Amino acid sequence: MQQKLKGVPETLLIPLWARATETQSSSPIVKDYKAVEMMKNIDYDFSKFDNTWLSQIGVAVRTELLDNSTKTFIHKYPNAVIINIGCGLDTRFFRLDNDKIKWYDLDLPEPIRIRKQFFAETERYKMIAKSVFDYSWINEINISNEPVLIIAEGILMYFTEDEIKSLFNEIIKAFPGAEVLFEMMTPTVAKMSKHHDTASKLGVKFNWGIKSGKQMESYNSKIKFIEEWNYFDYHRDRWHWMRLPSLIPAFKNRFNDRIVHLKLC
Repeated sequence: MQQKLKGVPETLLIPLWARATETQSSSPIVKDYKAVEMMKNIDYDFSKFDNTWLSQIGVAVRTELLDNSTKTFIHKYPNAVIINIGCGLDTRFFRLDNDKIKWYDLDLPEPIRIRKQFFAETERYKMIAKSVFDYSWINEINISNEPVLIIAEGILMYFTEDEIKSLFNEIIKAFPGAEVLFEMMTPTVAKMSKHHDTASKLGVKFNWGIKSGKQMESYNSKIKFIEEWNYFDYHRDRWHWMRLPSLIPAFKNRFNDRIVHLKLC
């Protein structure tokens, strides 16, 4: 199946490649056999990502962190509604489904077109083919009083600060009380788009970075920071030459992404 993605939408192929490659490694951090199947059936030159070990380990660690945090939420709220913003070719619903949750995967029309080659909608699993900034997608979320978790993985760094603030303002109005898990990039890393091992190959630019997830509280008084997890703290044996400098707090806090956990009041 040939893909027609360019620019930021094309980046969805990076985590697919990373999860599939990780799954086939000798000691995988995550196992995603559906990603292996999908990569084999998509007509794309994935070899351009060969030897990009930094993105490989980064995606593996963030997948593990988001999986564990999402599982914790589902365990606490078995009937939850989960909204996956900028889902790309993510397979998390099919790996974590408890047969009770309702799950919405949201992305642009072309990524959703590709998803529909591999996944079918059900009563509890829906795909929405819209931009995250076309806020009419909110009207397609069927919710009563269920707890809501919003996931934003590998997407927010491509937008501007004003766009991020607008998005969170709309989410807060639509889903008060929801929790959010998102991947943040530091300002230092965001300025290094041209040197990023995979994004640079696709000609895309990072536009947004923050020093800490705590900074999100300044965006809206209804955002409450809960916690964050720095990728460097996990699977240290896989970080190659970065393992030692990552022990230095200044380096650790400037040069790696994190998963941030928020509560919307």
